[in-house]
Amino acid sequence: MKLIIAIDGHASCGKSTLAKALAKTLHYVYLDTGAMYRAATLYFLENGIDYNDPRAVEEALKNMEMHFERVDDQNHLFLNGRDVEHPIRDLRVSEHVSQVAAIPAVRRAMVALQQAMGRRRGLVADGRDIGTVVFPDAEVKIFLTADLDVRTSRRHLELAAKGIDADWDDIRRNLQARDLLDSTREDSPLKVAPDAVVIDNTLLSEEEQLEKALALVRAAQERLARQTPS
Repeated sequence: MKLIIAIDGHASCGKSTLAKALAKTLHYVYLDTGAMYRAATLYFLENGIDYNDPRAVEEALKNMEMHFERVDDQNHLFLNGRDVEHPIRDLRVSEHVSQVAAIPAVRRAMVALQQAMGRRRGLVADGRDIGTVVFPDAEVKIFLTADLDVRTSRRHLELAAKGIDADWDDIRRNLQARDLLDSTREDSPLKVAPDAVVIDNTLLSEEEQLEKALALVRAAQERLARQTPS
């Protein structure tokens, strides 16, 4: 039986890195939910849409089509037929994405898309409310976190690798603001699901955190095997 693996956690704590590694190791589909909220944010910004206007948001959502494709063996998100994998990572999008993600209409639209993608199972998804709202029955739930300064440095290196020159302090302030907004929003706030396992990867290598996650997957598979009638 294929599992659904839900990974939640703070901004820039390595959720997508872990999710991609798990999906590759298990030959599962990787669902980058954060990219979907970033794509919606990009659409609003590029089209001059006031995302504080509920009617404008509802109309804009009707004009968004999203899907994932493999490009050069990487997971890329397409918005209305355009590959937006790189522009959605821009700091300008980062400065607005938490506000957009807090909009109930946006969350409803994205969650519906994500749940539709998850019906085939064999899926790894990462975000802010995967284990609590999108896939509450996921067999494996992980809440990933790390020290703020470590997350800032990781994000700084990630942007630099893409040729984006961003100030370290600006990134840190952005992460702090996103953490606060993600955790305090009324609709689907970031929180640890009761049955989630918390992994603090501040001092872990990517290989070490992957092994911890795989151990949770193996335990879930063994548990399901015992529950399945022979």
